[in-house]
Formats: sequence, C-alpha cells, structure tokens
Amino acid sequence: MARMAAQAARADDPVTREIIRGKLLATVDEMGIVLARASMSPVIYEVLDFACGILDAKGELIVQTNGITLFTGTFGEQLASIRRRFGDTIRDGDVFMTNDPYEGGTHTCDIALIKPIFIGGTLEAFAISVAHWVEVGGSVAGSISPDAREIYQEGIRFPGVRVCRDDKLQQDIVELIRINVRLPTMALGDLNAELAAVRIADTRLKEIYAKYGAVVVHETYHHILESSEKLSRAAVRALPDGVYRAEDWIDGDGITDEQIKVCVEVRIKGDEISFDFTGSSAQRPGPINCAYGALLSAAKTIFKAMVDPQAPSNEGWFRPVKIICPPGTVFTARPPAPTGWYYEGSAQASELVWKALAPLAPERFSAGSYMSLCGTYIGGRNPATGEMFVHIEPAVGGWGAADNRDGTAALIATTDGDTYNYSVELMEAKYPLRVRQYALNIAGGVGAGRYRGGHGAIREFEILGDEAFTYCGMGRSIEKPWGLAGGREGSNNYLDLHTNGTHRTLSRVPYVALKKGDRVAVVTGGGGGYGAPRTRPAEDVAADVKNGYLTPEGALEDYAVAVSSDGRLDQAVTDALRARGA
Repeated sequence: MARMAAQAARADDPVTREIIRGKLLATVDEMGIVLARASMSPVIYEVLDFACGILDAKGELIVQTNGITLFTGTFGEQLASIRRRFGDTIRDGDVFMTNDPYEGGTHTCDIALIKPIFIGGTLEAFAISVAHWVEVGGSVAGSISPDAREIYQEGIRFPGVRVCRDDKLQQDIVELIRINVRLPTMALGDLNAELAAVRIADTRLKEIYAKYGAVVVHETYHHILESSEKLSRAAVRALPDGVYRAEDWIDGDGITDEQIKVCVEVRIKGDEISFDFTGSSAQRPGPINCAYGALLSAAKTIFKAMVDPQAPSNEGWFRPVKIICPPGTVFTARPPAPTGWYYEGSAQASELVWKALAPLAPERFSAGSYMSLCGTYIGGRNPATGEMFVHIEPAVGGWGAADNRDGTAALIATTDGDTYNYSVELMEAKYPLRVRQYALNIAGGVGAGRYRGGHGAIREFEILGDEAFTYCGMGRSIEKPWGLAGGREGSNNYLDLHTNGTHRTLSRVPYVALKKGDRVAVVTGGGGGYGAPRTRPAEDVAADVKNGYLTPEGALEDYAVAVSSDGRLDQAVTDALRARGA
C-alpha cells in the first residue's frame, strides 16, 4: 500500500515525468545506434535509412528516433495490422515482421519488426524498428523496378508474420528470406540488427518500469501525448480559419511520361485541420503509387514542420489532424498496384501540403524544392570479389528560398529526414565505382528572387567493372520547383548517362546494362525563388557572380544588375536599368 501511494504521488511530479521522458527518448536513440552499428547495409549504417519507436499498449506512438520522416505515420498503422491479424494470440517473446504497403507500410524494401513488451505478464508497450533492406527479390536487383506493373515484381511481401517465438528466430522464416533475395547475407544481417534494436527497447523499458512503476510510466505516456496535443492545437488555432488549395503534377509513373494531376484542400477551423486529397489521379500502372500509410506520413511530416519542427514526435501532435483521400488514388493505391517508388508519390503529397500552407507561415515554409529523392541504383558484379553489389542512396538537391533567406543548397529532400549520402571514400572502397565529380549544379540554375533558391548537385560515377547496371526514377523532371511571392521557378532533376560513346539525358530509366568506363551522373535541380528578382540587392547579385553561382549574363537578365565576371558592380548602369524596368 505504501509503495502504491508513493507511486501515485510521484505520478504528478513534473520532474519525474521529464526524467522518464528523457529515458524513453534515450531508449529510441539507443535503438537507432544499435541498429546502425549492427547492420550490414551501407544504406542503413551510412545513410541512416531507418527509424525506431515505442508505442503504448493502445498503439499510440510515444517516442521515436528522428530518422526517416516518412516512417512517422506508418508505425501505428503497421502495428494495427499486426493486432488485427494476431489479436489475443500475441505473447511475450513474439516479434512480428511486416513490409506490406497495404497494411500500413511503404514499399517492400522497408522491413518493420514489432516486438510486444510485457511487464509482469501485462502487455505494456510495443517496440518497432523499420529499415530499408537493399534487396528483397523481385524483377530487378535492388527490388524497386522503375517500370514494375504490379507489386509481385517488387520482391517478397510479408503480410505480418511471427519471426520470433519465445525470443527465438524462426528458421523457416530465415530460409524463406534466404532463397528469395539476391543478397541473403546482407538481408539476414539487417534482420538481426533490427532484432537487436527492438530487444534493447524491451530491456530498457523493463528497467524503467522496475524503477518507477506502471502508474508513473502510464502517467508519463499520458502527459507526453496530452502536452503535445495542447501545443499542436494552439499552433493550429493561431492560424486563420479558411480553405487553402494547391495542385501539382507528377512527371510520369515509370510506364509513361504523362503528367499526373494531384491536389489538396487544407481546411482550418478553430484548433482542427484537415488535408483532403480528393480529386487526385487514380492509381497508376507504374510504381509511383503510395498506399495510405505513406500518405499519412507525408501529411504529418509537413504539419509537424509547421507546428513545432524541433520537438520530439509522438501521436499527440497529430490529434488535431484529419486526412481524407478516397481509396484507389495515386496516394491510396490498392493491390496489386506497384509501390516501389512510393517515396516519389508521397513526396508529391508532402509538397502539396507545403505549397498550400506556405502563404500562412512564410517563416517556416520556403518556396518549392527539388523534392525528389532521385533514387538511382547502380549494381552489378564486383570484379574484386566476384560478388554482386547494389548501390542506392538518396540524392541531395536545392531547396527553395524563404521570406528572409536564400534557399539551402545540396540538402536532402523533405521526405528523407535525418539521412545522409555516402562519403566518397566509403563508396569507392566498397564498390567498383569511381566518383568523378561531386559539385553544386551551377549550370542548372536556381529560381531568381529577392532571395534566390538553393543549388542542386551533380554526383557522377564511373563504372569500374564489366558487369553492371543502373536504373532510376526522378520526379521534378518536367514540372519545376515553384516560386513564392513573385519568385521564379527553380530547375529540374535528371540523369546523365554516358554509354557506348553516346550521351542521354533521362529521368525515369528502366534497367540499363553498363560496362567499364561508362558514366552515370545524378543531377538535381535548384529551388524556387522568393520575392521579385529585381528587389534583390545588387551587392548580393554581384557576390553571387564573384562566387561563381551566377554568370554576368544571368545577373543582367534575371536581376537587371550590371556586373563584371570578377564580381565588380557597375552601380550607375544597374540603377539606370532598374529605373526603366529593363
């Protein structure tokens, strides 16, 4: 009785709650560290293409790593699918695996492991880790065929299976993976890394419950969700009520180059906000589709950026949010539609919400960005080892300008969150590739404005082996990043392919064979500008010329600024040009 009274008294102690919150956040950070250090795929340990989280017994997200923002909305949906499938048969020592896009996931390469955590025989929480496996089978090595027409071409799909019973890995599942993927050692290594992550969460949560008791921990869960909800509703309430719309175009689905219309209507009333994607295109034959879980993440990511981009994420932040989209659209695809390039479709959803909200919060939302991850696969046979290799990484690009600053150059896209690209040294040491160039894409240009957009990047690879291939899918290859408040559009993304003495500029590339000496260059675009270009200070334009970001011809054409190639400003000519509006 005395212990229960002490726990009840401590449940309202704000210091204790903050200590427990800190321990929970430290736990998910430790999960991420364990996963990165134990994994075998560079896309996990170098790029950090993963996320980890803890959900309460009701399935609400309490804490998560920063990781991939596109996993923000999938945790709860994936857990719900497991609970629907297994119900009351969930036991201590179970670990479940799912990668089904139609059960809350993203695409088949993103494998989720979910471990129920029991304390004293009572189900108290769930730990989840999600990571991108480089290879899960399918029609092409790397498993994300840019011209897939059904999900069956995108590798093995786990609808939710018990991968562990009594904390023992099930060998039949291991063998199922081993014979269905092209890189089984890497896949099984990543499986074990994810297992280690959810197991460390189990250990740490048991320590927290043992020290503070269930009553205090439950109160902390409640406090985390309630306090975040209050802050979120206050942020929405501060916005003007109204209806805000945006539309955009997806530049092809991998099968055709036909532009695909997408749209959103954002409605704000009081402390609630809804995102309605009704009117967007029906699901497509190609793999640009995403399912509902990815759409949730796309909208939640931008909403969180508006209300509080720095605070740790949990489900409380999203209680004021309602997301509407009829089934069977490019954002809510149904089987057997392919979803391999889901991150391009969901990136368009994020960009739509961003575009609709930008006029309401110009200090938070910049003009349009390069948006696309420009995912490019390069693989083949490593001549040094005789083994297959598959290289994949997200490309950095140019972001749009804001109301008080130029756009950021060479930054990862919104949907990929806290991820990185490979260091050149690691890549060249691990794969038969040489990076011939890694530079800002100055020639492609950026959106002019009072504040200009940020520059994209060029990453050029030379193939060092005779058996190789590439394929890619890039958005923003036709439609340009949009400007704000009179700022101009940015520039496009594309792939430069040099093979057999020929040069091709492409955007969505099906499987192409390569040989030694061929070159592949991933070129990303510049962001949109903010404000009328002629209002940019002449000194800033001259500085851009001096620093090599702009040519004298571009300065004259876009900004009516007369400047020499070494950046010397002719103020008299500039004043005259601007005075007559030239």
